[in-house]
Order: sequence, then C-alpha cells, then structure tokens
Amino acid sequence: MTLTARTVTAGARASTRPSRRRTTPVWPMYVAIAPFFILFLCFGLYPTASSLVLSFQKWNGLGSAEWVGVDNYVRLFSDATFWLSVRNTFIIFALSTIPMMIIALAVAAMLNNAVRYSTTLRIAYFVPNITSVVAMAILFGAIFGETFGLANALLNGLGLPDFRWFSTPFGLQLTVSILITYQWTGYNAIIFLAGMQSISSEVYEAATMDGAGPVRSFFSITIPLLRPTIIFVLIVSIITGLQSFTEAQVLTSSASTTNPNSGGAGQGALTMVLYFYQQAFSYNKLGYGAAIAWGIFLIILVFVIISWRYSVKREDPTR
Repeated sequence: MTLTARTVTAGARASTRPSRRRTTPVWPMYVAIAPFFILFLCFGLYPTASSLVLSFQKWNGLGSAEWVGVDNYVRLFSDATFWLSVRNTFIIFALSTIPMMIIALAVAAMLNNAVRYSTTLRIAYFVPNITSVVAMAILFGAIFGETFGLANALLNGLGLPDFRWFSTPFGLQLTVSILITYQWTGYNAIIFLAGMQSISSEVYEAATMDGAGPVRSFFSITIPLLRPTIIFVLIVSIITGLQSFTEAQVLTSSASTTNPNSGGAGQGALTMVLYFYQQAFSYNKLGYGAAIAWGIFLIILVFVIISWRYSVKREDPTR
C-alpha cells in the first residue's frame, strides 16, 4: 500500500512538471516576434490610420489642418481627372496583364520541358523583375523614342510608318504596358513553372497512353490543374497592376514642361497612383491626396473580391 501510494504521488508530481516547463518558455517567443509587430504598428498601421483621418481634412503640409468632413470624397467622385486616371489605369492593366499571363504560361511550359541550361534560363527570365524600374523605363524611353528610337527603326525596316509612342494617349498606354509586361513576365513564369512541376508525371503518362499530344495535354491537364496558381497570379497582378506608378512617371517625366507628373500627351499615362502623387506632392493637397489613396484602395479591393469570388464559384459550383 505504501509503495503504491508513493508511486501514485511520484506520477502526479511528474505529470505536473512538464506543464510548468511548457508554460515557462512562452514569453521568449512573443519577444522574438515583437519587433515585427512594433515595426508594423509604427510604419504600417499608424500611417494607415493617420491617412484615413487626413482624408477628412484639408492640409498643405504646413500649419494646422482644417476639418472638412466628407468634402474631399464628394470632390473625388465628381473629379473628371480622377476618373480619367481610373480609365487609363484599367486600359494599361488590360494591355499588360493579358499578354503577360499568356507569355508567362508559354515560357513556363518551355522551361518545364527544357533539358539543358534550365537554371540559366530561369535566372535570365527573372532578371527583369529585379532590375531597377527607373533604369528600364529610361531604356524603354530610348527604344520607343519617336526620333531615333529602335522601335520605329524596326517598323520602317518592315515598310511601316513611324508610330507616335509618346505623342498620343494610346501610344503612351501601349508603351507603359509593354514595359510592365517585360518586367513581370519572367517573375510570373517562374511561379507558373513551380505549379507545373508540382503536377504528377503519371497524369501525363496516362494521357499519352490515351493518345493525347502535347497541345491537348497542355490545355486539358496543365491548365485545369494549374488553376489555383493562375488565380494567385491574377490577383497579385490586379493588386500590382492597378498601382502602377514608376513606369508612367519616368516615361512621361520629360513629356510635359509644366508638370512632370501630368501623364504625358493628353494625360494618357496618368494612372491613379500618379494622380495621387501629383495632387499630394506636386500641389501639396495632402488631404485630398489621402482621399484619392483610399479611393484607389477601395477600387482595388472591389476588383480583388470580384475576381476571387468568381474564381471560387468557377472552381466549386456548390458555393
């Protein structure tokens, strides 16, 4: 009886000790992740909340701010230039995203079937994404120059007339779209390649035994199984594409003598973020600029939700 009691008592003590050990080292984990939350609070959450408050005020950066309520948002909804920037942004987005995803899929399929130099090719396709956007914009400005540009020289070599790349709104939008496509095609191709390599080879072997060729296998197997990756790339492209700024700003900086952020000829390259930058930092209308920023956020949020819900419904008809 005594031995049994001692055994039970020792077991009870042993069962309580590990619980103390599990609860004691928890605080170092919170300390380890605390810097991220502190930095996010200082440089993420606080500026976001401040910009929301600022959007209801009128302030030029000096002196005290004046509370104007929803006047900035009322002005935003009736601002024709803002809606022009929205239109330009969606045109540039459509001209860049659709070709970019098609080319990225084709490049990923070729890299997936590459036998030699596959690593070198992946690095080569990824280089444009890590190259400075300003440097690429300056290079594209020289390539598509209307006087001595290589693009018009190529068109002349094919017997075609010069194209007004920087003198027309559509020309500016097309040039910015080509630059964005060049910048992001390799990056998305690497993502598509990772998705393709996760597909089991047994599926392709079964399709080959059934008589399916490479083209049929690509459209009947690769594309359907790559659907989650395509949805991810589409959503990321919406978020980044609707926030295009540097490409248009650098390409059109020398096109206007009055305001370098006006968007070029006919304001064809005046994107939403470029218009926000113009109002906030060129005209010092920080309150109205904050309202534009929140308007951009809401537009992007709506289109991301629409794309996500449409994709989920197509993937699962029961939802």
